[in-house]
Amino acid sequence: MSSQKPETKAIRLQTDRTEQKEHSTPLFLTSSFVYDSAENMAAAFSAESPEVNIYSRFSNPTVDEFIQKIAQLEGAADGIATGTGMAAVFSTFMAFLSQGDHIISASAVFGSTHTILTKYLKRWGIEYSYFEMSKPESIEAMIRSNTKMLYVETPSNPGLDIIDIEFVASICIRHNILLVVDNCFATPAVQQPMKYGADLVLHSATKFIDGQGRVLGGVVVGRKELIHELYLFVRNTGPSMSPFNAWVLPKAWKLYLYVWSGMLPAPCNWLSS
Repeated sequence: MSSQKPETKAIRLQTDRTEQKEHSTPLFLTSSFVYDSAENMAAAFSAESPEVNIYSRFSNPTVDEFIQKIAQLEGAADGIATGTGMAAVFSTFMAFLSQGDHIISASAVFGSTHTILTKYLKRWGIEYSYFEMSKPESIEAMIRSNTKMLYVETPSNPGLDIIDIEFVASICIRHNILLVVDNCFATPAVQQPMKYGADLVLHSATKFIDGQGRVLGGVVVGRKELIHELYLFVRNTGPSMSPFNAWVLPKAWKLYLYVWSGMLPAPCNWLSS
């Protein structure tokens, strides 16, 4: 499987079959899991990684499959899923920013992201600065000693402003700043920001990952050590994705993946329905 392209891996990636030998991935609607002994349960609860399922706020097989599909498509090592796209944005800010830190963001961002930056972060002593997407050369002059993160949507929602991710990433590397890219509008079918230097990539899966307005969801993927920090935040604060939503999200996306990989043609009625 290692020689397959990411889109093929994402199509074929599936939770291990149960003893029922199901063809389609089952929906694990469970809040918790069972153990062979109290000692095994204690060992699982003492760990800080989702290697063993403990509680569906921490990890769930259905949610994990969705995460791994998006991670494969984005070329990321790992990921975490959240209840909504804004939960993904807010959790990313909160996991990596502290009182006294500074974030630089493109001014062309989703309305609720703008609200978090301008209204809520300052309550915790986190400063922000905006730059114009058409002037990425202005970013470097905005960097301070306490700047910890650069945040961009590209293309932006809804204005479709774009930015050179590789150029922005080079600035972040020089100054040891975390680069977070909202890839919601393009999806990994169009671009993979991690190829150009992004540290974390996030999506409102509600939008084009679902594509049909059925469920809400968010996802963040990136380097394993960063995702571990984010996982601890989500595990303890609770903006986790519903297993049902995680089961629904890849269903329509799988058709797009087949088209993208050339395994099926792309009649217009598929993409507009």
